[in-house]
Amino acid sequence: VLLVRNRKEFRALGSKCPHYGAPLCKGVLRGERLRCPWHGACFDIRTGDIEEYPALDCIPCFKVTVEDGKVFITAKKKVLTLPAVTEHRQAPRASRCLLNRNTMLLLGGGVAALVCAETLRQEGFTGRIIMATNEKHVPYDKPKLSKEMNLKAEDVYLRKPEFLEAQGIEFWTEKEAVSVDFQKQKVRFMDGSSQKYHQLLIATGSHSGFLKVPGAELQNVCMLQTPEESSKILELATGKNLVIVGASFIGTRLETAEKSQASRLPASARDTNGTSLQPGAAAELPAWLLAGPFQMLQNKGVKFHMKTELCELKGKDGKVTEAVLANGEKLPADVVVVGIGSTPSSAFLKGTSIARDNKGAILVNLHMQTNMPNVFAAGDVVAFPVALLDGDRSSIRHQQVAEAHGHCAALNMLRKGKELHTVPYFWTTLLGKSIRYAGCGKGYTDTVVKGSLEQQKFLIFYIRDGHVTAAASLNCDPMVSLIAEVLYLGKQISKEEAE
Repeated sequence: VLLVRNRKEFRALGSKCPHYGAPLCKGVLRGERLRCPWHGACFDIRTGDIEEYPALDCIPCFKVTVEDGKVFITAKKKVLTLPAVTEHRQAPRASRCLLNRNTMLLLGGGVAALVCAETLRQEGFTGRIIMATNEKHVPYDKPKLSKEMNLKAEDVYLRKPEFLEAQGIEFWTEKEAVSVDFQKQKVRFMDGSSQKYHQLLIATGSHSGFLKVPGAELQNVCMLQTPEESSKILELATGKNLVIVGASFIGTRLETAEKSQASRLPASARDTNGTSLQPGAAAELPAWLLAGPFQMLQNKGVKFHMKTELCELKGKDGKVTEAVLANGEKLPADVVVVGIGSTPSSAFLKGTSIARDNKGAILVNLHMQTNMPNVFAAGDVVAFPVALLDGDRSSIRHQQVAEAHGHCAALNMLRKGKELHTVPYFWTTLLGKSIRYAGCGKGYTDTVVKGSLEQQKFLIFYIRDGHVTAAASLNCDPMVSLIAEVLYLGKQISKEEAE
């Protein structure tokens, strides 16, 4: 139990974040809002309700009484002994009513669609809710695919099928949308079926970039997007020669999960003049900042091949055996994993009047509305106005952002008039070391570094126009959560204050 004293009032809450079990006693308290030190989830200390994601569940609250200068907490023993990450305490929600003929159709099986569906029920919607996805599974925790590759698909489910059924949420698997008739308000699917809607959410996410070199079609050339692909890569690569193409976090996390001899190539589509890891559409972490983590990986046998690119894959009997670089170097390759960025999954909208940018991202406003009536979009598939970019649209493909989108979209599908208000929060883990990042440092012009890069304990501020727009840290909890909370409150941190 976490006992909080806020002014003259005491509150008793569950002590661990229901997301990954972080100790909330090490979090950030501002007024009646408590922020998790690890991944930035926020809770109202009066009710335990979620105020910011990525946590999907509320935290329990307990009765507090003060007598003769002593504080007493009343709680059920069963609640106290439940693990935080399995308790699933949600806000009250409505049930499905067959008399309500309205249909909310949610395209996508990720966290944006899931949070949208749950929010609709929590806000009293009793009509039909359909989630349709081309995946085989109910929504799952995608970051774990590159962190814990030995898990079964069921081990990473965010919600079990029985949970969705109990909420009256229809979940259609292997149901890929191929077209939308916005005038007739109807979606057509790959299997030939179609479904009408009153309100539509497009949350189809993004997909990995495709490798365009000779030999890309060989066996054991993989991408990491599903639980099956994660298990396959682990099975194929253990004890073998693994080549990872791309200078992204997904590949770096993969290296830490593998028990193989890994070689690292920058993606041909990226800047190959140096090492850069880019968390979503946030800021690139400079090479000097990542010297520590990169050195950790090199000490584990990972070899980095920078300032070059992959130009060909060669194979034998249909399976990849060798990666040929532009500088002529040849790398043995039993398995190749491609992590060269992502593309919005919006091709099925081609030829329609829905507004998209030149990369295919659906354009939405702060209500998550598109330019089509009764059509909303959320998650990786959108470009949305970012407060920390002075309202300019950007795509930020982080789990926490997608969940915030889904929540906001649901409220506006119910005509609540809610504007998106969130601070992007990203995290990754390299060999047991957690890097945290909050804000949006796109276009930063300066940095302020606190701590020691060599000792792998530091905090870095990203500066634009004289003010902090983002922060990253290693072993400095809960500083990134504190900065996220300051930014969330609309306050500015000057460069001088950062220094």
